[in-house]
Amino acid sequence: MSHYRLGVGDQIEINVFGEGDLSKQFKINERGTINFPFLGEVSVKDLTIAEVEKAVVAGLKPDYLINPSVSVAIIEYRPFFIEGQIKKSGAYSFQPGLTVAKAVVLAGGFTERASKEKIYIQRADDPSNKAELAMLDSKVSPGDIITIKQSFF
Repeated sequence: MSHYRLGVGDQIEINVFGEGDLSKQFKINERGTINFPFLGEVSVKDLTIAEVEKAVVAGLKPDYLINPSVSVAIIEYRPFFIEGQIKKSGAYSFQPGLTVAKAVVLAGGFTERASKEKIYIQRADDPSNKAELAMLDSKVSPGDIITIKQSFF
């Protein structure tokens, strides 16, 4: 997921080759930042892994290290949420490749009254906050909210 943009609640690991004191895990706080040694508070929300690597290299290069080699990995994605006519509503750990059908399985399956045609996703990265109609094979992203409506039959 090289295009994935980091968000609040994601946990990342930053490794600086040959610098054990600078290699650490961080959970992105509610301000969208991490507190990195020497650099202080670094804003990482909405950045890709590659962009975080560049930012850390740029911060370390002039004053602390001559040619830092930095790698960043996602340790844990922020959760997605599922509610409505499923057996166990709640927050669940995101996994790359997640679809609505897989999310329903994680939540214990549909209830008897669930509508498989009235499924909505409110996208975490959509500023309008409007829920869109979804299918069972629709992709789910971290922070998304899935709502399964009731069938009237």
